[in-house]
Amino acid sequence: MKVSLGPKTIALPTPTWLVGTYDAAGKPNIMTAAWGGICCSKPPCLTVSLQKPRHSYAAIMERRAYTVSVPAESQVVAADYCGIASGRGTDKFAACGFTPVKSELVDAPYVAECPLIIECKVIQVLDLGMHTMFVGEIMDVKVDEAAMRDGKPDPQVIKPIIFAPEDRHYYGLGADLGLAFSIGKELKGA
Repeated sequence: MKVSLGPKTIALPTPTWLVGTYDAAGKPNIMTAAWGGICCSKPPCLTVSLQKPRHSYAAIMERRAYTVSVPAESQVVAADYCGIASGRGTDKFAACGFTPVKSELVDAPYVAECPLIIECKVIQVLDLGMHTMFVGEIMDVKVDEAAMRDGKPDPQVIKPIIFAPEDRHYYGLGADLGLAFSIGKELKGA
């Protein structure tokens, strides 16, 4: 039997991403965001949803760009900090010991120490209520060479952080369960 929880923001997994922007003064900033995901294959697009009062909201509106730095499990304390400190009065890059890198493709910085980087230019803005969704066309994905296997990003090496909104805890990635679009073939004839 299922238990109804009502309308809630529960979708698992939810990412833990560091959204990079430059503010009006050109200062690099990062904020932790969990409301986001891939939303289109062609062109490749990714969304992040932010509240209007957030420092990063105005930066994205002005610069029409953002990056997503995917932190590793070992960076969970810094990732959490970037979600509770405001970039208005804090240099979160310095506080976390992170290095801001200016993207060559979009007007936003990314975190050099994160294993996976996604650079996006804003192509749509959707006001949804409490949050505004920024649809970003992915201009490039950068991966640490050491986090690659067979020319592709290896999730077991990257070790992205998963956020569970309902219990407000961070989790690590689980085991490899099998090859997508393949392991289900055994049921195809059933």
